[in-house]
Formats: sequence, C-alpha cells, structure tokens
Amino acid sequence: MLACRNLTVRPRPGAPSLVHGATAQFAAGGLHALIGPSGCGKTTLLKGVLGILPAEGEIFLRGRRVIERESLLREVAFAPQFSIAHGKLTVGESLACALQLYQGLGGPAGAARSGELLRLVGLGDRRETLVDKLSGGQLRRLGLALELTTDPACLLCDEVTSGLDPRSEDQILTVLRALVAEQGKTVVCVIHNLAKLPQFDSVTVISEGTVVFQGPLPAMLAHFDLTDALTLYDRLNEHPLAHWSAAWAEAAHDEADAKNAGYADTNSAAEELSPWSPSLRASRTPPTVLAQFRTLLARRWRLLWRDRGQLGLTLAITLGFPCLVVIFALRGLPQMKTLALDQSALGPFEAKVAWADFMSEALKTGTLVSGLIIFQVILLCLMGSNNGAREIAGERALYEKERMSGLRPAAYALAKIVFATLVGAVQGAWMTVFVKTLCQFPGNWGEQLTVLAATGAAMSVVCLGLSAQLASADKASLLSIYLVGFQLPLSGVVLALPDWIIWIVRPLIATYWGWAGYLGAMKDAPGNFYTAVMMMDKGWWFSPPAGCVLGAHFLLGAALVFWGCKKQRWP
Repeated sequence: MLACRNLTVRPRPGAPSLVHGATAQFAAGGLHALIGPSGCGKTTLLKGVLGILPAEGEIFLRGRRVIERESLLREVAFAPQFSIAHGKLTVGESLACALQLYQGLGGPAGAARSGELLRLVGLGDRRETLVDKLSGGQLRRLGLALELTTDPACLLCDEVTSGLDPRSEDQILTVLRALVAEQGKTVVCVIHNLAKLPQFDSVTVISEGTVVFQGPLPAMLAHFDLTDALTLYDRLNEHPLAHWSAAWAEAAHDEADAKNAGYADTNSAAEELSPWSPSLRASRTPPTVLAQFRTLLARRWRLLWRDRGQLGLTLAITLGFPCLVVIFALRGLPQMKTLALDQSALGPFEAKVAWADFMSEALKTGTLVSGLIIFQVILLCLMGSNNGAREIAGERALYEKERMSGLRPAAYALAKIVFATLVGAVQGAWMTVFVKTLCQFPGNWGEQLTVLAATGAAMSVVCLGLSAQLASADKASLLSIYLVGFQLPLSGVVLALPDWIIWIVRPLIATYWGWAGYLGAMKDAPGNFYTAVMMMDKGWWFSPPAGCVLGAHFLLGAALVFWGCKKQRWP
C-alpha cells in the first residue's frame, strides 16, 4: 500500500539528515508497528513520507511513485501524538465541523456519520463533553475519529498510545485492529511498548535514523537472535549501526524478501489485485472555498463565545479603553468649548492682549485635542494587536493538520480576515460613539466613525498577517506589540521628527492616518478645534487621504495572511 525507498529526511533544507536512506514497505490491510529507541527517527520518517519535513527519495502508494504530495494526502491520514482539536468545542461539534470541512457532510447524513465514528472509537457517550474535559486516552481516540472523517485508506499514527495507562492503550490498539480487520485499512503505528508487538502484523525497526529490519515479529526475533522482544534495544546497543545495517542489507537480498519488494513506477500486479476500492477520501472533492469559509467562520464565533477568558479580555478592552479616553478628556474639554476670539470691540492694545491669550489657549487646546485623538488611535491599535497576533500562530498545528485533511488555505485565510476585520471595526465604531457622545467632540460622525473603524480593522489584519508569518504565538504577539509601540513616536504627531524620516515612515504608520483622518473630519466643525491643532503646525501636516492609506494597510495585512497560510509551517 505505502512504501518509501532511499528516503532521507532533514529538519530543514541543508541541515544534517535525521533519517538516512530509509527503505520500507507497509503492506495493504495490515497493522504495522514502527519501533526504535527514543530519538531514532520514527516520527521523522512518517513526517518525511507525508512531506511535513523536507525529504529526498521515493514514495510509493498502491505501487505507484508519488509525484505530488496532494495525491498522497488524498489516501493517507496522519494522527499526531496529541489530539489536535479545539478544547472549547464538544466532541460532537468537533466531528461535525470536520465532516463539513472535509466532506461537506451536514444534517442527517453528517449526524449519522458522526455517530458511527463515535461508536467505532468508543466515545458514543461523550458527544456533549468539551474536548478539554477529556482524558488522555479519550483525546487520542477523538484524534483517530477526526482522521477517519475522511475515510483514509492508510492511517499513520504517531505514538497515539504513548503515556497512556494499560487499559487506555489497549482500547486504542483495539480500535486500530478494528480498522484493519473490519474496514481493510492500512495502519502504521509508532509505538514504544514492545510488549504489544504480538498484536501487529509486521514490525519495522529503526536505529539512529536507519531502517535495520522489517518483517513479522517471529522473523524479527530470529534476525536479532532474541527470545523476548523487550530486550531488542539492549541487543541494538551491542553492535554499531554499521553492523545492523549490513545484516539487514544481506537479509534483504534473500529471494523471499525480494518477492515482497514490489516497487514499480507504473501499475503493478499487486495493485491490480488489491482488494480495496478507492476510499471516500480519494474519490470525493473537498467542499468549495465558500462552504469551508462559512463553516470556519461559524466555528470561530462559537469558540469566541465559549472561551470566557478571551471573550472577557476582548470585552474589557473594547469597553474599557474608551473610558480611559473620556477620563483624560473630561477635565480639558470645557476649555475647548470657549475657544473663540472676538476683537471687534477692542482697542489696538487690548486686541493684542486678547490675541496673545487666544494663542496661548489655542496651543493648550490644540495639544489636548491632538493628544486625545492619537490616544484613541493608539488604543485601537492595541486592540488590533490583541485581535490578530495569536489568531493563526496560536493554532498553527491545528491548521496544518486540517490542511492535510482537505482544508483549503484560501478558506482559512478568508475566515480569519473577516473575523479580525469585524472585531476591529466594531471596536473602532464603539470608540467613536462612546467618546463623541460623552465628550462632545465635533466633526462629521460618518467620517470619524469610518476612520476609527478602518484603523481598528487595518491594524487587526496587519497583526493577523504577522501571526500567519510566524509559527510561534508568543513571537507573533511580541512582534505585534513592538509594532504598536513604535507607532506613536514614528507618527510624528507627538514628537517632531526630521522631514526625511517622516516621509519614509509615514506611509507605514497607521496611527498617523487614523489621527489625520479623524482630525480632518473637524475641519468645518464649530469650536475651532481644527484651527487650534493647525496653530501647532510643525511642518509635517497635510490633509491625507486617510481612508485610502488605511485600506492599503488592510490589503497588505490580508496579503500577508494569504501568503502565510499558503506556506507549510509546522510549529
């Protein structure tokens, strides 16, 4: 069913290899154990076969050489050591979402398939249980059920029994055996408990990144001259790798092993005699981008409402940050309402005194107005960082796993962009309504609401783009905070910067365009607010097309999201 020949796997291009020239074959309809000392390359071999890690060599599926990774993934699924699922979804919701994403199955058909899978893995009574409430063994079984939603012909399991109590381990192995016996699937399982080897049809032994044996358990015992499989690793340590590699190379030239090699670049007799028909995974086209987008967006909103910590933080900053602006504004705003100059009834000397007083008051008012506007924009940028920084990087492993099962990158990227945009725009709109209502800022409501909503949305998507480019949520969050931190000094609103620096950085500073757009909406408003700020002109002001520039920031962030989601990046 699945084979590799001369497979060399590296953690990254150009790095030393972790698996060296591995050749192995896993026959159709069998339960195969992949064993070896810790760190010998078992998981690395599976990841090399799947293309998760850079690999050189040949992969064969059903006797045909695999040219494109997508053709392999249409038949082969991967169950990682730890179940990858959203903890705030129930078991039933996780399966239902997977069936809709990969197979487009919903309604009665999806419910029937979900029930069938739950019964198969022994989780029928856990349908309404939250994933983060499951035990370790239950999580592993849920992971198997999620992989089976696509009905793969071959299932690669990475230590799905490791760290479990004996009863849970036996339950997992029972499920795997049922998949082979009842559904004719091929299962390859990395396992550490050598006492369980009698339950497997064949054993593949890896030592120091090299395959040193493959065959049934009795043949393994004979090859290594063992009476008990538990002493295998001690026997491996008795001789260097070169000894075991030579012994296996010699055994592989025997006639019986040659008959089982079965490598071919075209259809082989073994493939034609295979009892399988194409799996559901191979024959069904994944749902459209729009269908997957709807499923992902609905799941994201459900997760937001379920995650009380994230929801509480989002609501706290959405409602609390505008209050900070009002607190700083209340003491200064009364003076802005009286900012006016009438010299018609004054003499020359009194007029000069009045003008001096007006200028002094205007400078104070201009500083206050400018500061309050930039304060709102900076707070919105902080909200945007919270909205987007961890959104993709924090679930990168889940995304990559779902992508292997048929999730389209465009659907995922689009769902994340829409979610971040809506949250950021709502926060910007609320900031406008709350502050203008309580502080009575003049200016066009529509323009100011649009500018702040666009600022929140643009910064949310830019930080989302950074999240898509990094595999670590902590790194993405830290970089987003740095990005926001540099917005204030580089905006040129608070500090006077040299002109050559301003014109270089200004196109990239969202806070400047949010500030300028909001202030520009005051130009024709009563109260002389706009005039007061203009009287502080330091040579960097001009009336910018704020909406266009913020739109460009949004598009740049969206491009980073699509680019980052298209690239494979396992954490």
